[in-house]
Amino acid sequence: MSSTVTVAEIAATIDHAILKPELTRDDVDEQLALVARYGVFSACVRPSDVSHAYEVLEGSGVAVCAVIGFPHGTTSTQAKVAEAVQALDDGARELDMVLNIGRLRSGMLDDVEADIRAVVTVAGEHVVKVILETAYLNDDEIVAACRASERAGAAFVKTSTGFAGGGATVEHLRLMRSTVSDAVQVKASGGVRGLDTLLEMRDLGVTRFGTSATGTILDDVAARASGLAASGGTDETSY
Repeated sequence: MSSTVTVAEIAATIDHAILKPELTRDDVDEQLALVARYGVFSACVRPSDVSHAYEVLEGSGVAVCAVIGFPHGTTSTQAKVAEAVQALDDGARELDMVLNIGRLRSGMLDDVEADIRAVVTVAGEHVVKVILETAYLNDDEIVAACRASERAGAAFVKTSTGFAGGGATVEHLRLMRSTVSDAVQVKASGGVRGLDTLLEMRDLGVTRFGTSATGTILDDVAARASGLAASGGTDETSY
C-alpha cells in the first residue's frame, strides 16, 4: 500500500457525490462549499443541479460531473442523449452514465454498446464514465460490460451508483482493471468511506473515486500527516 500521499493528491482523485434525491438546495450548497474547500476533482450532481453547481463552483477549480440515466439505466438512448446534451450545455465537464443493466443481463450487448456510444458521441471531448452497477452482475457480465464500454469509446468504467445495495469491491475492481486496456480508467464508487479503503483500491490501479465521505477521507490524510510531522517527519502534507 502507498506509504506517502498528500491531501491534494487524494483530493484530485475524488468525485464528491451529491446525488441523494431528498437533498434540498441548502443541502446541495453545503456540499458544494465542502468540495470547493477541499479542492476535489469534481462535484458529481443530479442533472437538475448542474447549472447551479457550475455557477457556484466557477473559478474554484472543481469541475461539475453530471449523472445520466441515473440510477437505473433504463431510460431510452434518446433520453440519455438529451440528458447528456442538456448537462453539457449547463456546464458539466464529465458525464457518469448508467448502462442498460437489464439489457446487459439479457445478453443484448449490441444494444448496450450502442446506448453507450450514443452518449460518448454527443459528449465529444468530454469524459464519459460508464456505471456498470456491479452488485447486479456476475463476473462474465462485468467483463462483457467493460468490453462494450471500451468499444464504445468510454474513458472510464465505474462500479456502482451507490443505490443498488452494494458498491465497489476489490475483486470487482481487479476484474475490471484486468479487462480494459490502459486506455480506459477505472472508477470505484459505493462504499468508499475511508482512506485505507481508497488507498487499497488505488493500489489496484483505480484512478477516480466516487464518495460522499470526502471530508472524512481528506481529514484523515491531514491527521496522519500531522502525526508524521509530530514524530519527526519532514513533510507535513504527507505520511
